[in-house]
Amino acid sequence: MSTHGAELMYTYAVARAGCRPPDGLLGVADAPVETVTEGALAALVSRVPAAGFDEEALRAHLEDMAWLERTARAHRSVVDTAAAEFCVLPLRLVTVHRDARGVRQVLAQRAEEFLSALVSLDGRMEWGVKAYVEDPGTAKPPVPASGSARQAPADGSGRDFLRRRLAHRQAQEQSQRRADELAGAAHEALDKFAERSRLHRPQDPRLSGVNGRNVLNGAYLIPRDQAGAFAGLVGELADRSPGVRIELTGPWAPYSFTQAPQPPEAGGKTGPGGAV
Repeated sequence: MSTHGAELMYTYAVARAGCRPPDGLLGVADAPVETVTEGALAALVSRVPAAGFDEEALRAHLEDMAWLERTARAHRSVVDTAAAEFCVLPLRLVTVHRDARGVRQVLAQRAEEFLSALVSLDGRMEWGVKAYVEDPGTAKPPVPASGSARQAPADGSGRDFLRRRLAHRQAQEQSQRRADELAGAAHEALDKFAERSRLHRPQDPRLSGVNGRNVLNGAYLIPRDQAGAFAGLVGELADRSPGVRIELTGPWAPYSFTQAPQPPEAGGKTGPGGAV
């Protein structure tokens, strides 16, 4: 069946009924953001062309990193813009339904779960804290006084070189252990302050492009009225963690504390991000 001119519903997040996105907010494919309401819930959606978001098209798009980056940026922009105004439950990237009826059906099926999550997350935002330490591979070992780094001389200068090399390695290991301890202590303090926390896997510097080894990659759920105090705590931890670079990001919608819905709508096809 031809999809020419047909539209699908791209769904960003779930909120309480009556919550509306700011006027003029555009989302994926530069499509206006609107709401679909069912009972006490509303979904933030955009009408997108089926030719670009049906199952076949999405399979191709998932191999296109530029398309994925644009879509993820637009998706997150909608969620974070709405989250600045009211509590939202972010949905995973490329959650698509055939029509408004399909969106309402999911809202009805998961109403109890969604409403419970909205109550627990209302008035709270997610903050990210990352800590980095210099990658031990970036520090150069001592160079022997004579000969090459690959083959030290066999005389006393060679023994001195080996001792310096061993001391250098031990200093690196000690520095790394200290950094791990400081990162652990920082997380413990932040976890006590936060209502909830979640540790993510350390980021690979080859992918993130950030210098240093990522020793802490945490997400923390903080009441809006305690954001200043939390930022102050992060600053204090940074000041008393020599050799460790601590960064604060946010506030964000509670991505790390929201469980995305799993079952597709009845009679729908499961796509990369939901029912289509």
